[in-house]
Amino acid sequence: MTSDIAAAPIWNEKRLRSAIEAAGVALWAWNVDTDKLHLDQNACDMWGLPGIEGVTFEDLSAHIHPSDRDRVRAAFAASRAIVGQYEIDFRILIGDEVRWVSARGQGDDEGMVDRSMYGVFLDVTGRKQAEESNELLAGEMSHRVKNLLAIASSLTTISSRSSTSIEDMAGQLTNRLAALGRAHDLVRPLPGQAVTDALLGDLISVLLAPYDDLGAFSGRVRVSVPRMGVGQASATTLALIIHELATNSLKYGALSCESGTLDVSSTDHEGDEVVIVWTEQGGPPVEATEGPGGFGSKLINRAMSAQLDGAITCDWAEEGVIVTLTMNRKRLKA
Repeated sequence: MTSDIAAAPIWNEKRLRSAIEAAGVALWAWNVDTDKLHLDQNACDMWGLPGIEGVTFEDLSAHIHPSDRDRVRAAFAASRAIVGQYEIDFRILIGDEVRWVSARGQGDDEGMVDRSMYGVFLDVTGRKQAEESNELLAGEMSHRVKNLLAIASSLTTISSRSSTSIEDMAGQLTNRLAALGRAHDLVRPLPGQAVTDALLGDLISVLLAPYDDLGAFSGRVRVSVPRMGVGQASATTLALIIHELATNSLKYGALSCESGTLDVSSTDHEGDEVVIVWTEQGGPPVEATEGPGGFGSKLINRAMSAQLDGAITCDWAEEGVIVTLTMNRKRLKA
């Protein structure tokens, strides 16, 4: 014996209405002769309309984003000649809020009932926002890949010009790219998290950690800078600069001997500039370079000027070189 529920029609009006409301579907009917629309309550709520009676296409048009309005009007008019289903996505304005709506229906005049075409509205704001995020991510990824290729090309050229052998060039290039990799690890977002700035102190410490391990004792590299963020683009530039300074120190300066020490410091002060002082002590006697310097020096100066809107100065003190990096605070956070 079957129950009353089982014997009743499965898709009765009440159950259909319940399913439609649960799915967030809004119903509409458009009379092509009078241009009037009949909307259910879900549709009125979606469009921010006060009632369901006497709504015209122009009433809806007032809520359509101005950039989409003509396109939507033309699409609805053209739907009368479309055989089969059609769909159009567009933006609507509810106050200051922009939402995406998908209108779907059945085309062709022969499919009309009482001179009206029928369809549904779906709120697809979430899907559109996800699509826009994916497009933005793809564009950002493409931009970064191009930048990395350009940087790799420049580093290859610089390394080749300043190297005395293939092995020397390979070592220089590998170390420079490794420095970029360490900087990237600090600024890349973790799964499920938004992109965040790296801390200046963390970035410098990570970049100098391999040189600290080369000494007879750990702790000969000291980093003391204010807590401030470094943006993704600036982190790459700063990584190259720190790496070049450390490489020079390892070859000729304080990091070339076990007794040498390196102090990287900055005072926290308000203003448009951030000043970092690189101080070496305990290394071999240093002499000021003459002329424009090597390609590494040119790389540092070009990066400081073009990328960080700053400058670099060197004081060739007898006890060790002192390098002062002056950077634009806004550029550093970019």
